[in-house]
Amino acid sequence: MMKTGLNRRKMAFFFITLLFFYPAIEIEAKEVLDQLGRRIIVPDSPKRVIALAPSVTEIIFAVGAEDCLKGVTQYSNYPSPAAKLPRIGSYIQLDIEKIVALNPDLCIAVKDGNPREVIERLERLNIPSYAVDPRNLESLMTTILEIADLMNVSGKGRLLVQGLRNRIEKVRSGLSGTTGRPSVFFQIGISPIVSAGTDTFIHELILLAGGKNLAQGPVPYPRFSTEQVLSLSPEVFIITSMTRGESFERIKAEWSRWSRMPAVKNNRIHLVDSDIVDRASPRLVDGLELLAGLIHPERFR
Repeated sequence: MMKTGLNRRKMAFFFITLLFFYPAIEIEAKEVLDQLGRRIIVPDSPKRVIALAPSVTEIIFAVGAEDCLKGVTQYSNYPSPAAKLPRIGSYIQLDIEKIVALNPDLCIAVKDGNPREVIERLERLNIPSYAVDPRNLESLMTTILEIADLMNVSGKGRLLVQGLRNRIEKVRSGLSGTTGRPSVFFQIGISPIVSAGTDTFIHELILLAGGKNLAQGPVPYPRFSTEQVLSLSPEVFIITSMTRGESFERIKAEWSRWSRMPAVKNNRIHLVDSDIVDRASPRLVDGLELLAGLIHPERFR
């Protein structure tokens, strides 16, 4: 018994000595400036990241850093492995308790959608939140590079962005020499009828795809009556909505009754997945390629 007690005292002395000569190792961190101009201390090598919007989830997967992703929002449906990750509410209704329970060392937020007060509460809990605010394809590229840098995969981010730029340039080259821009009405809401104004990703994609956006103007998401849409005489009519399933086909059938509309007359009413045209992720370039094919099928077969 005496020998056992002596050994325990020796072990205790050993650990105390270790603590004295080797203080606790601190997690390495760095100060960064997010896209809202805030200075934030983030870990050098984040291990437990939560994406506070579906677009952020897609970017993290696209740069190959999904192993660090520990939580996502409700509608993070792409790529398919994202569906297996814990949910922390929708991006506009975040569940702080669920976020804290996942013990994140970094959250990546979006300016439009994530409530500011939630981000501030997380910061008071010493959970850093880096905010992004992509407004067009160019700022999306910057966002991808910044997120890749945060996740310590800068090289993969640069490769991804270069590939996306090459695909955009290929669309531009494919439209070289075109003389006309077909008029496009892009319906993103079913009831009421809503389209996309000038300050939107959809407007930029329509222009890059060689079309003319009939809803362009200062209102980001203007509303239209059926009569107003018909008076615009769209040559290409594209329908997308957050609503899935039968609604798409039903709305297409309703518009198809107006046989004098050029888009109906020439069988140019199309249905597209909303996620690839209005979600600030690398799939916006998929949306661009799709729209180019719908607006200029003679150039992109």
